[in-house]
Amino acid sequence: MTRHSSSVSLQIGYGTTENSPVTFCGFPADNLERKSETAGCILDHLEAKVVNPTTGQVMPLGETGEIMIRGYCVMLEYWEDQAKTDECISKDGWYKTGDIGSVDAFGYCKIEGRIKDLIIRGGENIYPAEIEQFLHTHPKVKEAQVVGVEDSRLGEEVCACIKLADGEACTAEEIKAYCKGQIAHFKIPCYVLFVTSYPLTITGKIQKHLLRGEAEQQLGLKKDN
Repeated sequence: MTRHSSSVSLQIGYGTTENSPVTFCGFPADNLERKSETAGCILDHLEAKVVNPTTGQVMPLGETGEIMIRGYCVMLEYWEDQAKTDECISKDGWYKTGDIGSVDAFGYCKIEGRIKDLIIRGGENIYPAEIEQFLHTHPKVKEAQVVGVEDSRLGEEVCACIKLADGEACTAEEIKAYCKGQIAHFKIPCYVLFVTSYPLTITGKIQKHLLRGEAEQQLGLKKDN
C-alpha cells in the first residue's frame, strides 16, 4: 500500500556557483506567498545588498537593483583569470551576481531577472521576466521569452517570442490586446513572433543573445556587417 503525505514541505533556495552555491533559502514554515514569490531569506553569516547597477548606490529596501553578496561563501577567484575576478568581486569582498532583484525588511529576496537581459526602451528599464510571467497567463501560450531588439528611435523595443500550446492558433494582435490595460503600455510587446524552439545551451538554458539576433534577423532589423 502506498502512503501519501498530507502535506509537502517545500523550501526555495537561490545562489550561484561562485557563492558555493546557496545564499538565500526559505524556511519550511514560510507562508505560501513567501514560498511562491521570493527566493528565501539571506542565510546566517552572509551579507546581501541591492545596488544601482550604474552608480553602485545602495537601493532602499524593496527597490530593485543588482544583488551583491559578501561572506564566507564567496569564492576566492576565477581560475587563472584575474580580469574576470576583478570584474565580479570588489576589493572589499562583494560579489556581483549579475541578477536583478530586491530584498525586503525581513531579508527575503525577489529575483526579477538578469542585468544583461534588461531592455532599455526610451530611457525606461524593462525586465523581461515580468512580461514573460504575464504572457504565461494567456491560455494559448505554452512558453514566452522576451528580448529587446534594436530600434532607431527608442534604442530598443520589446519583442515577445512565443511558443503556442499544441493545436492553438493566435495572432500578434491578439497578444497585444491581451496585454492592454494589464501591464504598462511601454511594456506591451511591439513585436510578437511565434516560434517552435529557442536556442539553448548544452544544459538547456535559453541563450537570449542568440534569440535576440534571430528575432532581429526575422524582423529585418539586423544590420549587415
